[in-house]
Amino acid sequence: MKNLDNILESIAKPFMPITSWLLRLGLGTSFILHGIGKFPLPPEKMVTWFESMGYMYPEIVTSMVAIGEVAAGAGIILGGLSKTHVGNLITRISGGAVAVIMIGAILIAHSDWLVTKKLFMSEQIFLFILGLYFALKGNK
Repeated sequence: MKNLDNILESIAKPFMPITSWLLRLGLGTSFILHGIGKFPLPPEKMVTWFESMGYMYPEIVTSMVAIGEVAAGAGIILGGLSKTHVGNLITRISGGAVAVIMIGAILIAHSDWLVTKKLFMSEQIFLFILGLYFALKGNK
């Protein structure tokens, strides 16, 4: 077993510097695409749904969500390109924005999933966890 572990370690070692980039690019791209999918603003389907649920100012809220998704996704990626404290701050703020947006999505759009198997089998929980990861870890 130890020999197999050593073999796997030697295979993985050259890729270790890019492991956080795999997460960063996956989360950033996903959020950018989710946000762009809501353009042009305001996203009519989402506005209609928010109106039917009785939420106030659905055009403003849904437009902010779409813009926030694109900005947070871009921030996750762009923040990693800077090794300065500014890049670290951009990553943390963007990760926090992802986490907040996903909390909103889970509580508003998927409230029937709370603490169920369905939540933990969905992409929403993983987007939330990755956002939280970057909010806490930053570029470190």
